[in-house]
Amino acid sequence: MGIAEWRGRLERGEVSARELTDQHLARIEAVEGTLHSFLEVTAERARADADRIDAARAAGESLPPLAGIPLAIKDNLCTKGIRTTCSSRMLEHFVPPYESTVTERLWQAGGILIGKTNLDEFAMGSSTETSAFGPSRNPWDPERVPGGSSGGSAAAVAAGECVASLGSDTGGSIRQPAAFCGVVGLKPTYGRVSRWGLVAFASSLDQVGPFSTSVADAAELLQVIAGEDRRDGTCLRAPVPDYSAALQAPVKGLRVGLVKECFEADGLDPQVKSSVLAAAAQLEALGCELVEVSCPRFNDGIATYYVIAPSEASANLARYDGVKYGYRSEQAGSLAEMTARSRAEGFGDEVQRRILIGTYALSAGYVDAYYKKAQQVRTLIRRDFDAAFGAVDVLLTPTSPTTAFRFGAHAEDPLAMYLADLLTIPANMAGLPAISLPCGFDDGGLPIGLQLITGVLEEPRLLQVAHHYEQAARVMDTRPTAALVP
Repeated sequence: MGIAEWRGRLERGEVSARELTDQHLARIEAVEGTLHSFLEVTAERARADADRIDAARAAGESLPPLAGIPLAIKDNLCTKGIRTTCSSRMLEHFVPPYESTVTERLWQAGGILIGKTNLDEFAMGSSTETSAFGPSRNPWDPERVPGGSSGGSAAAVAAGECVASLGSDTGGSIRQPAAFCGVVGLKPTYGRVSRWGLVAFASSLDQVGPFSTSVADAAELLQVIAGEDRRDGTCLRAPVPDYSAALQAPVKGLRVGLVKECFEADGLDPQVKSSVLAAAAQLEALGCELVEVSCPRFNDGIATYYVIAPSEASANLARYDGVKYGYRSEQAGSLAEMTARSRAEGFGDEVQRRILIGTYALSAGYVDAYYKKAQQVRTLIRRDFDAAFGAVDVLLTPTSPTTAFRFGAHAEDPLAMYLADLLTIPANMAGLPAISLPCGFDDGGLPIGLQLITGVLEEPRLLQVAHHYEQAARVMDTRPTAALVP
């Protein structure tokens, strides 16, 4: 059940917040030995918060919209008094003295923190395999990855360990795991949601967004976390519309653009392609007009990303020097040696690889050839999107070229792993809102994700189209297999 259904049951007294919390804690206990979605389960806090909500309801108090709803938070969002590790040895014992803006807004709305979820180290990965504390597993097939970097958040929602969760998306880290795990994942417009309290990976790309089992739930969560925050200089001051109300607007007459370059991309699984095209046909049956559009530099996004994102990561992660906070090597004779050892021992291989790439791209003699050139290509990618939105209202692509792959499939080939984000990265490059939702299954019963993209701050239209497709297709009603545990 989703947020609205649980809220109705809570309001009618059919279940208490404590009972709902205990149900999800029991579910976590039942499946965590296999899934490892969570790095920390905050059972004591969750039960205490649930008891307070039940007492307030019994006293007749007016309660906020998420009162009693168990939520999970990706472990790169700061939670005051609760460890925030980014799945890295570097921050293994870091306990933030402050709360991130998005989580603060969730708790003010009555949400209950049930735990912090696993991720690729510092959000650098596409499978959750780079976590220093072990990988998460896909509820549909534990031999396969849940995607990344927000794999734990996606798996927790898919397996029913929480009602919804938050993740972060720098190059597809919400949408790709949503596709792999058969849930809804939304990346808002850059600046629509505050990044204050999100541990930085690539500051011009990072954005926080929700995972849920329905588009309606994603709209509710976005309503709570979106909006101005003066603590984040990149956060937009634009008014926040009523996202839930937008779901019911008719889609007849809307123009849906099929991005030609995506359907011609190397490595696109034929089953993924056919399923996504069938979803397009479903939208056409709802009254949308299908239009083929071209974004010539769409597939250049990945090369551009792997200059810009590592460069920003190199700068952001320079703060972890073993001096102020975080891991410190004790086997060093000088400050320089201590810093070098702390970083070598505290960061994993993939994080170190990206720091080195970024440092090289920013180095004297190369910054113009690499970083500056990548920023110029980024502008061209944005212009391609602008031209496309001059002809259509929403763009449609697969979310990922394939369904969930097996553990270790790309262990010896980082480039193959990077290509898992081929179709999601361009939206980050342009700062656009995008959503992934299930549109079918492959022959092995694994979910396939459909990606929709709209213009800046056009989340209402994005959610509207996604909701109408979801309600018409009812993909999860036809799933060939159940999630991990009955």
